[in-house]
Amino acid sequence: MTGQPIPVVIDCDTGVDDALALLFAVRHPGLDVRAVTCVAGNTDVEGVVRNTLTVLEHAGAGDIPVARGAERPLIEPVRTASHVHGQDGMGDLGLPAPTRRPVDVDAVTLLRREILASPRPVTLIPTAPLTNIALLLRTHPEVVRNIERIVFMGGAVATGNATPVAEFNVWHDPEAAAVLLTAGVPITMYGLDVFQRVLVPAGDVERLRASAEPRLRLAGELLAHRDPALSGDPTPSGGLGDAGAVCAVVDPGGITTELLPVEVSLAPGPTRGQTIVDRRARPGEAEIHHGEREQRLVDVALDVDVERYVKLWLSAVEGE
Repeated sequence: MTGQPIPVVIDCDTGVDDALALLFAVRHPGLDVRAVTCVAGNTDVEGVVRNTLTVLEHAGAGDIPVARGAERPLIEPVRTASHVHGQDGMGDLGLPAPTRRPVDVDAVTLLRREILASPRPVTLIPTAPLTNIALLLRTHPEVVRNIERIVFMGGAVATGNATPVAEFNVWHDPEAAAVLLTAGVPITMYGLDVFQRVLVPAGDVERLRASAEPRLRLAGELLAHRDPALSGDPTPSGGLGDAGAVCAVVDPGGITTELLPVEVSLAPGPTRGQTIVDRRARPGEAEIHHGEREQRLVDVALDVDVERYVKLWLSAVEGE
């Protein structure tokens, strides 16, 4: 990769795969991580802050400011994913408490400060419920003038995971996701359709787990946590999950996207939190009879070069 590093701010709910995303982001020379902000999601917000600081410490990251954000969605109650990420959100690996501390401002304040202070427009990478981002956009709309793009992990074209049709990050705070779509900047949706496909082979996972380097050993343990319960394989492949969205910032050519209308279902009931992606070639009867609805155009990831992103992630995390 040539040229100046891309300035990025990551908004996360650090569980297992957010940790993999952070490990990659701070190790890749093509990214300048200006800040990390934390929001409730995979675990409570205090746990997210602790996990984020722990990962940055293990990664040998520079002095990157970390801020605590929203402790609950805009409307919904907190609904964590401890059944996936463990009680501590990080696979219950028993990691020591970090020595790093968060900054003394809230996440929205830090987001505004770092976005506006960047000499180049920032790419915002939310890998979590979008509560902090919605609060930022509504409180400080001036930030959009210095946002290049938002690449978010969330949503699904086909099948959900929190419900049959809704992906966890969007389902956790649907109103916030709907606000994100009104940001007025280019948006890429890295959803479950590609998220679930990028798997690190078992041999690489075991090599990382056996490393004497704490950073690499942590990466291996996090990857190994992802799917034993699903596969029963004692040496399973490991899903990169959220880390794929960061790979998409470094190497956008690794995903195939299509600019499509997207909206979020906000109604109560079984479709709440669904990202409705319109892939029709022409308007249907609903539009013909009732008029076109205003829908936001989003670059939706529909395919991914799995081997390319696995190689990209491994080379950055294992690099000196």
